Amino acid sequence: MWKIETPLKNINGKLFFANVNTAKLANEFGTPLFVTDSERIISNYNNLHSAFSSHYDKFKINYAVKANNNLSVLKLFNSLGSGADCSCPEEISLAKKMGFSSKDILYTGNYNSEDQLSFALKQKIIINVDSSSILPRLLRIGTPNFISLRINPGIGGGSHSGLVFGGKNTKFGMSKNDAIESYNIAKKAGVKKFGIHMMTGSSILDASYFKKATNKLIDIAVEIVEECKISLDFINIGGGFGIPYRPPEKSLDIKKVGSDIGKIFNGKKSSKILNNPWLFVEPGRYLVADSTILLTSVHSIKSGPIKYIGVDAGMNTLLRPALYDAYHHVLNASRLNSRPKKPVNICGQICENTDILAKNRKIGTVKEGDLLAILNVGAYGFSMSSHYNTRPRAAEVMINKKKYKIIRQRETINDLIKGQKVVTWFK
Repeated sequence: MWKIETPLKNINGKLFFANVNTAKLANEFGTPLFVTDSERIISNYNNLHSAFSSHYDKFKINYAVKANNNLSVLKLFNSLGSGADCSCPEEISLAKKMGFSSKDILYTGNYNSEDQLSFALKQKIIINVDSSSILPRLLRIGTPNFISLRINPGIGGGSHSGLVFGGKNTKFGMSKNDAIESYNIAKKAGVKKFGIHMMTGSSILDASYFKKATNKLIDIAVEIVEECKISLDFINIGGGFGIPYRPPEKSLDIKKVGSDIGKIFNGKKSSKILNNPWLFVEPGRYLVADSTILLTSVHSIKSGPIKYIGVDAGMNTLLRPALYDAYHHVLNASRLNSRPKKPVNICGQICENTDILAKNRKIGTVKEGDLLAILNVGAYGFSMSSHYNTRPRAAEVMINKKKYKIIRQRETINDLIKGQKVVTWFK
């Protein structure tokens, strides 16, 4: 069973989020509507930071911009002292716009073009090289002062095969032998400072996994330091910290993760051979996923072998269920006290049979005009949304205690056609 917990509240059968009536938000801003609680983000950040820094003081969080690139979200992380993990030049530009300094931005692209490498080089940020073939191309453009290499440590984990980024059959990272050759090439070219990085998976709830993966990376780092005669300013163990999406999943024991990793970084290998490097992490989902709900209105109900609840959000608004068969819990914000009945499918208005937001769910009585809330959509919610079926993208609102403000306007038809040019040779 799903238990309503803070920042969600049941007040007389109506859903409140961060002390604000969701019906009031839907009436004021329309639906579909992403609603983010800034206090939840702050709490997640502080909990994560404390879990690690209490065991190893040279610790830094780099927020993964790809999870949620809203400018207000980025501004909040900058105010908390976070760095930024960017996957493309556009994310670098957004981070810079919201006050992140070059020294606090790590660029991890993959299969980069010359233009992308040149842009990152000019920004004087830390470039994290994904494959050995990229490094020579980068060095032909210029020699950065600081380079990191992304390692595939040979293991990977995740809640779905598409969320596994390490081990066999993944397109990311380089082998230890390729890394040794690349560090030597960079050192010979005049690079002065070095880091090492891995990202093995996403949405992992098993605390022991992070200990296993970090031990593997530390072993690789020691071999590289001894072979290449370099020092590592930081070791970035990536992100992958999961949250519970589906009942009865339990929360990741982040305190145990922090303790386990701290012991590794305080161990002999790290303190003596690696000379106490900085410990970086780059979470996205853990920090923002449960900060946000998606409000959507019920417009049509169709009965049959299974009942379909048709809403104004769809796979264009929230792609994860169609892409990963991902689970997002759904509440009837209008009738929280209604008891679960026969299972229903909750679907959007897109012309695809995969446009199902929730399958075989028991959510109680649902009527046309009701307001549903889809939970845990702060990571890869809006950032994966699209204009498919010529649908404008949703609006976003941020709540701070009882205050709230629009942080992204709902798109219009003008946004969809912006930049298009109509040819003149048709009559």
